[in-house]
Amino acid sequence: MYGSYTGPRAGAAAAAVAVLLLAGCSSSGDGSSDGGAKVGGAKGGGEKDAPAAAGQQPEGTAPFWVNPEGNAARQVAAYAEDGEKENAELIRKIAEQPVGEWISPDGPQEAAQGFTEAAEKAGREALLVLYNIPHRDCGQFSKGGAADGDAYRTWVDGVAQGIGDRRATVVLEPDALLHLVDGCTPQKFHEERYDLLKGAVERLKQQPNTAVYMDAGNAGWQSPDALFEPLRRAGIAAADGFAVNVSNYRTTADSTDFGKRLSAKVGGKPFVIDTSRNGNGPYDGGDPAESWCNPPGRALGEPPTTETGDELVDAYLWIKRPGESDGECKGGPKAGDWWPEYALGLARATK
Repeated sequence: MYGSYTGPRAGAAAAAVAVLLLAGCSSSGDGSSDGGAKVGGAKGGGEKDAPAAAGQQPEGTAPFWVNPEGNAARQVAAYAEDGEKENAELIRKIAEQPVGEWISPDGPQEAAQGFTEAAEKAGREALLVLYNIPHRDCGQFSKGGAADGDAYRTWVDGVAQGIGDRRATVVLEPDALLHLVDGCTPQKFHEERYDLLKGAVERLKQQPNTAVYMDAGNAGWQSPDALFEPLRRAGIAAADGFAVNVSNYRTTADSTDFGKRLSAKVGGKPFVIDTSRNGNGPYDGGDPAESWCNPPGRALGEPPTTETGDELVDAYLWIKRPGESDGECKGGPKAGDWWPEYALGLARATK
């Protein structure tokens, strides 16, 4: 899990989109497609293959690629076809922004190649998320991961080969480090995980135009004092920085303060903040143990940008894809699945 625990599951959709991109279905950037992931219509009456289009944000402030085949873009097209113009415009708030592409456990090289080639063709940079560490998520909503350490190293190598010399920003393994600190991951796996994280950073940094940010939790989960030594052991020195608030709802102000206090303990490393769903801050109702999981009344946060006004904050990013479930709680589908009703709620609540 991510929040108090969970993050989204890297689903098969990423690999499917990558296949489409490699086949040229959307390489022109015009959103045309011969098929792809199905998206529910406005009235919930079945599914349809809906071509979608999404333009790119200005490169100077938001250099990351907007995927024209993303779930939100397809939902816009589905709502428009059903005549649901208001809903289409609400989901467009998500579809028009660059979001993280979570690399599937299957076909990592093809997926990374597809996303980075499409981004390069559009004159942008790919934002990738790696979430496949062995013993992932402590057997909870997003359980899974590579079968063992060797399988994980092979998988990371595939991602790196797929990126090649194209521009990419990689957010490395949400949950992985924090679940060592909070004891969720059994002690017998700790040394291997540190080694795998450090090796992943080193392998990815062999690519000339790849930036790597290690996940470092959020302002409501552990403290900088508990994190800096684990980050050091996991290879933060070789990374470009760290990421905070991935899949969580902590405000940008709180996340900035948390990141700065942690940065001071790891050699002044910069960081990125996931602002995808933090517009209304964290949820304080219901069971505190599940406040992270599909909380109601949340809103989209600051749009992705590298113009943060703070030299330590490299970017605001939408690492968690808004509208995708945290897990099977509060009526949500399985972790990582597109949930249009929740997406509409986020968009409606956005100021």
